[in-house]
Amino acid sequence: MKVALRLTFCAVAALVFQSCEDTFLDVVPDNVATIDQAFKLRNEAEKYLFTCYSYIPKNGDAVYNIAFLAGDETWIPPQDASFNSFAFDIARNLQRSTNPYMDAWEGRYQGGGPGDLYQLWDGIRHCNIFITNLEDTSKVPDLGEAERLRWISEAKFLKAYYHYYLLRMYGPIPIMRTAIPIDAPEDQIQVPREPIDPSIDYLVELFDEAVVGLPPMITDTQEDLGRITRPIALAVKAEMLTMAASPLFNGNQDMSSFVGKDGTQYFNLNYEPAKWERALTAIKEAIDVAEANGAEIFYKEDVSFDIEPITQTKLDIRQAVTERWNREIIWANPNSRTYELQRLAMNQVDITSNAQTARRALSPTLETAQMFYTKNGVPIEEDKTLSFGDITTLREAGEDDQYNIALGYRTSILNFDREPRFYADLGFDGSVFYKFDSGSNDTRWHYETKYKDYGGSSDAFNFNVTGYYIKKLINWEQTFTGGTPYKEYAWPEIRLADLYLLYAEVLNEVNGPTPEVFQYLDAVRERAGLAGVQESWTNFSTNPNKYTTKDGLREIIHRERNIEMVFEGKNYWDVRRWKKAATEYNEPIRGWSVFESTEQAYYQVRTLFQQRFIAPRDYFWPLDQNTLIQNPSLVQAPGW
Repeated sequence: MKVALRLTFCAVAALVFQSCEDTFLDVVPDNVATIDQAFKLRNEAEKYLFTCYSYIPKNGDAVYNIAFLAGDETWIPPQDASFNSFAFDIARNLQRSTNPYMDAWEGRYQGGGPGDLYQLWDGIRHCNIFITNLEDTSKVPDLGEAERLRWISEAKFLKAYYHYYLLRMYGPIPIMRTAIPIDAPEDQIQVPREPIDPSIDYLVELFDEAVVGLPPMITDTQEDLGRITRPIALAVKAEMLTMAASPLFNGNQDMSSFVGKDGTQYFNLNYEPAKWERALTAIKEAIDVAEANGAEIFYKEDVSFDIEPITQTKLDIRQAVTERWNREIIWANPNSRTYELQRLAMNQVDITSNAQTARRALSPTLETAQMFYTKNGVPIEEDKTLSFGDITTLREAGEDDQYNIALGYRTSILNFDREPRFYADLGFDGSVFYKFDSGSNDTRWHYETKYKDYGGSSDAFNFNVTGYYIKKLINWEQTFTGGTPYKEYAWPEIRLADLYLLYAEVLNEVNGPTPEVFQYLDAVRERAGLAGVQESWTNFSTNPNKYTTKDGLREIIHRERNIEMVFEGKNYWDVRRWKKAATEYNEPIRGWSVFESTEQAYYQVRTLFQQRFIAPRDYFWPLDQNTLIQNPSLVQAPGW
């Protein structure tokens, strides 16, 4: 049976921000001669490798990154006014077992990337075919031994990553160790799910095998940027093991009914502290290898303008994400670039800009705004020196505020006296936005967002629904005058700060509060312009001893992680693995009254939606009913 697959794979040039080429590849699983054609010469084999790469999920796109809109960090206009997102339907309690939204299993309803052309099981199959053929040294005779090992390692990483991506969504999944022939007997084709712990063990082995042949860093930046390295493989393995140690997967009694048709228990119902220790070892190795190859917390040191220290700090925070290939980013995904993401996040900064260039549809919720710390580095509900009780109270920005809020502008007290990440990551009515075209004028641009203002929500299609805007994801070289408005960057899948916070979290689970936990937490906070955890809580918190207990420090670490990694596709999966979704996603989604023009009317809290998360059902994706009919060896996730 001949299957003609239209595959898009980027040549190496595409990995350094040049165009991709559409290519047709006939994959004929039961025709050895045709498969062999792909592995006769190095050039053709490399094309097949890039086919394997092409299935990496497009996480730099707000439509295809599930975590952008399936939780409660960000909201968008209803009725697909600005754009269509099936993840947003999940956030609004509309997930279903017939034609599930964001169906990565079948690659449908935006679960298979653009055009649903990137089904992950197909990607896994291509990886298996590639590995099998490259491990046969009689194939691709013009390929050197070292390069062969590297290519096999890249494919093994991709195979492991695709499995992990599916496992995170679906819980137990089939593990496809080899490509099943299309004419295989029924009992080989109808594969069941496998238990979580052995699946994790297998994927760890696969990551470890990949590490052996991967380069420690990219030395040929003209040809190889974007390809998988040793630090990437170690970092993803560490992230996976942290997930496996977390409450959703470690001793989760709620999954006692998740069993196979033969009675196989898919989840180990016994809590195992050793899983945290295993994750700890993996994260430390990932950090050590990354740092040994140049990774460090990013500070933007090449600003030629004379700007204020607070402006510099905000630039450090934003550019850690948006600066191309900067030294903090461990894994940047060039398959997914960010022009449209920035356009959806950006708002107008004056009357001459327009809603087509700055669509402003990605709207952080009021809960997200309240999540950030005060200027004293503690939660707003804990700060003993500041009060945010009635957030509809307005205040006028004075000289001490002018680099964050336009001088003389009146806005909610919620927007005053907050930490630098609040002002770096979020825009709001009156907020200053420093960009390259501001030059040495720190305060040249600011938002005005009431309904009749230049940045208000008056466009019929592109408008904001909460009164908060995402600045974090916009590269500072954005401009509305001449040329391309947005400088694209490869989506940062993993940053060093991400690993630091994972390490602090896992270290606390293993040993409780130790100096090393604070060392890694405070390294992230220092870049954010904050004092260390111990100093901040001791001096400013109503609960000054909170950091001295494992439970208290866990809460601090979780919030620190949510703040630092906001809008990077991490919060949604963290909330789930921590088993906090039943609390977090059963709260109302709120924002300001953005369709009002006066101060008094605009600064009223409006409920946009009441979320509803049913536990344990909603922790794992349902399989489509047709999938269960086609493969009777599979069982549905509990509750569906």
